[in-house]
Amino acid sequence: MNNPMGTFKNLNIATEKTGYFSLNELEKSGIGHISKLPFSLKILLESLLRNMDGYMITEEDIRALSTWNPKAVPDKEIAFKPARVILQDFTGVPSVVDLAALRSAMSRLGNDPSKINPLIPVDLVIDHSLQVDNYGTESALKLNLDNEFKRNFERYQFLKWGQSALKNFRVVPPSTGIIHQVNLDYLSKLVQTREIDGKTIAIPDSLVGTDSHTTMINGLGVVGWGVGGIEAEAVMLGQPIYMLIPQVTGFRLDGKLPEGTTATDMVLTVTQILRKHNVVGKFVEFYGSGLQNLSLPDRAILANMAPEYGATMGFCPVDDKTLDFMRETGRDKQHVDLVEHYCKEQGLFLDSSSDPIYSSHLKLDLNTIEPSLAGPKRPQDRIPLSKMKPEFHKALKAPASQRGFDLGEKALRDPVKIKDSNMQSELNHGSVIIASITSCTNTSNPSVMIAAGLLAKKAVKKGLSVKPHVKTSLIPGSRVVKSYLEDSGLLSYLNELKFNIVGFGCATCIGNSGPIQKSIADAVQENNLVAAAVLSGNRNFEGRISPHVKANYLASPPLVVAYALAGTVDIDLDKKPLGNDKEGNKVYLKDIWPSRNEIQTAMNKSLKPEMFISEYSDVFSGSDEWNNVPVPQGELYSWDENSTYVREPSFFKDLSSSVPDIKEIKNARVLIKVGDSVTTDHISPAGAIAKDSPAAEYLIKHGVDPKDFNSYGSRRGNHEVMMRGTFANIRIKNQLLQGIEGGMTKHFPAGEVTSIYEASMKYQKEQTALIVIAGKDYGMGSSRDWAAKGTYLLGVKAVIAKSYERIHRSNLIGMGVLPLQFMDTENPDSIGLTGEEIYSIDGPDNSLKPGQILSIKAEKPDGNSIIFKAVTRIDTPVEVEYYRNGGILQTVLRKMI
Repeated sequence: MNNPMGTFKNLNIATEKTGYFSLNELEKSGIGHISKLPFSLKILLESLLRNMDGYMITEEDIRALSTWNPKAVPDKEIAFKPARVILQDFTGVPSVVDLAALRSAMSRLGNDPSKINPLIPVDLVIDHSLQVDNYGTESALKLNLDNEFKRNFERYQFLKWGQSALKNFRVVPPSTGIIHQVNLDYLSKLVQTREIDGKTIAIPDSLVGTDSHTTMINGLGVVGWGVGGIEAEAVMLGQPIYMLIPQVTGFRLDGKLPEGTTATDMVLTVTQILRKHNVVGKFVEFYGSGLQNLSLPDRAILANMAPEYGATMGFCPVDDKTLDFMRETGRDKQHVDLVEHYCKEQGLFLDSSSDPIYSSHLKLDLNTIEPSLAGPKRPQDRIPLSKMKPEFHKALKAPASQRGFDLGEKALRDPVKIKDSNMQSELNHGSVIIASITSCTNTSNPSVMIAAGLLAKKAVKKGLSVKPHVKTSLIPGSRVVKSYLEDSGLLSYLNELKFNIVGFGCATCIGNSGPIQKSIADAVQENNLVAAAVLSGNRNFEGRISPHVKANYLASPPLVVAYALAGTVDIDLDKKPLGNDKEGNKVYLKDIWPSRNEIQTAMNKSLKPEMFISEYSDVFSGSDEWNNVPVPQGELYSWDENSTYVREPSFFKDLSSSVPDIKEIKNARVLIKVGDSVTTDHISPAGAIAKDSPAAEYLIKHGVDPKDFNSYGSRRGNHEVMMRGTFANIRIKNQLLQGIEGGMTKHFPAGEVTSIYEASMKYQKEQTALIVIAGKDYGMGSSRDWAAKGTYLLGVKAVIAKSYERIHRSNLIGMGVLPLQFMDTENPDSIGLTGEEIYSIDGPDNSLKPGQILSIKAEKPDGNSIIFKAVTRIDTPVEVEYYRNGGILQTVLRKMI
């Protein structure tokens, strides 16, 4: 067995002989200051050491990371090989589609298709296909599950083929829980063992996942982050993640959360601080005495929100709280002992006597945390609960450029009366029409779930009820949540307030909130009301939660229940009552808010390791519905040309075995011009398919009834739907058009207004290259590979933006789309670009270098020209190779051939 740099040792444990590659031995040899490195970098270093081969990973790489300079601008590239990959079904289905398509391409080129297999363990958790069609009743859970299987039969059949045909590939069936909680509670071992040349080797668990919030596992002390499906597929096929050695921000936490606050309030505050500090592309590592006062689920919330504060990771090192959590979730005692011994001997166990070195430092006194929400359009826009009413009024009047609703004097209006056979109510700006306890952020945390149950109990006993216009839902992260809510007696009170369990998975937060009652939806639309949603999720971008909701606020689960009782966000909950009790007395939020002692007492009584052992004992078995889905056979998938869910994508159909030259981009037109903070939700929505959209037209043409459209997310296995859905978000604002929202653009030179898809088809027929112009933080949000795939299929050759979110930039390169960035002091407006110009880029060609500055000529309609420069955001030599090949998977396939 390879013994890189003489670092192999045996662990000092009695149970079995287990070896490891020692970082302490590496430091003893005189290399670097390893003991002072951030814990997250130590885990990267162990991976480099263990996988050193002199080719992808060299001794020079190990020395570079061992001698890390925290203040240096990142410029050294390393190749990180994660231990495993995790997928959810929205992003996992297209990943498996690509693997199946690679097998088909391999066969067409005369090679063995069975070579296409994950080379490392891959788990796919089906959790994103749940939709909240039914709610507020005991039968909602069963009815929604039935609908899920009817809608997604083709997708589930395809995934069962993948489970059967592909090696190293497991599927966690529907209605088990959210990917991140299943990962936290069960899939992650924290320390894995591998057999290498007949020896058992202990290694840190590490992973990448095709969901942005893969970072939640950082709370357990596991290195992992979200990547696009394209990048994840390359990792599955043996490619490393190429990355610059990152800077690491140390975030010190002190004190304790005060009475009346929750971990949700803490993480909304941290998100606001870190976004302001700008940690995009960096690691964040939490430490300090305050960290010791947080439970592991509290730490998991901190880690979960890393995409919202822009970091690659939000890491919490291993300590005694970590080991306690593993025992509490039913992990085997022998394995917990292995974790403790390994982490302590490897220098991965938190020692409060000596802090690591960091690139920058931040600190927060937890005693200063106050109850908060975030919104109405971004998760970093925190609002103290005490200022919620005036901030909502401010948002109503503010222009869209300041994330407002631009109503001006229209912000004040008379209520709209709703009356039908089912309900009577009044709506106005701020009326809460969706209140959902949902998403991995909070439904992984017993303290906030128990708090919601206790608040519901007190509200019911006071005689309060949810306002009739509010659509309520409870969507736990796992079945364990149901067990402890039942055991504590709190689930019945949530049910009385119509927060019945509607499913186990990810729903409202991803846009699967389901239909709004027709009378309410009509009133909102006809009166242009700024209706609100309050959810315990992590994403509240425009158009994401529901097409009928414009103001979306993130909040803790107990606050979600409180706002459902209030029925509006246009209220000061510090001063105004939620309603009256049975005797007619006013009931305020403070009267029903549970104390920290009440929450802890309920948790101690109801949360048991046996619940985790029982619920996860058959995690891969599934329900009768899952087991009754037939399994297609064969090494090659039999593509069905009539399928509207799973089709062979066009990416590899005409692939040659030789690497093509890089083609110049000349006489290109702008397909769409957008401003700042355009998200992957804007670029590739996951939610409802509008009935008047190009995607809807395609589905109707193929015999799909509008009631069976399902969502964009569920149809990611069909490129025809997804390319028609690219830039189709109902709230996207194309600056080529004034006063129009949605997926429309102008086709030049005539300036005809048409859908983005139709304009793209015309341009491609005319053989006109296309570009996208964007502002800051382009592609922020979910790790959505279809935001890049759809861009590519629409004929876009380059994007020119002020700045990029990490994952989307990588995904664009992974699809052969050139990401360019305006120079530091320039932006589209300062240069004078309207989007009506004809663009020619001086380069790129086969001499392209990372970070190369290119000259761009923009010829205006009057014949005058603007010449400006842009930086090529291809940051590494490997990314140049990916771009030249037309993408990551094309590179991998050619190497295999």
